[in-house]
Amino acid sequence: MTATAARDDAEVYDLRGLKCPLPVMKTRKRLSTMDAGSTLWVETTDPLAVIDIPHFCHEDGHALEASERVEAGHRFLIRKKA
Repeated sequence: MTATAARDDAEVYDLRGLKCPLPVMKTRKRLSTMDAGSTLWVETTDPLAVIDIPHFCHEDGHALEASERVEAGHRFLIRKKA
């Protein structure tokens, strides 16, 4: 699967409006229900997410495939560890 296909097939998880630590907690819970190797876009308005989400991915072994600034905040493309 190409990176573009991963972006197109990824589920979008809208966590806008939630403050730390909820975006990471909810992302961890959602990923726990997903198959290994699947991808998830996480959308957030929490300014600390640019620190917290990459740290969470590193600590839990998930791949952070993209991090993008958007008008309302940030979005992250995470591939669940195998």
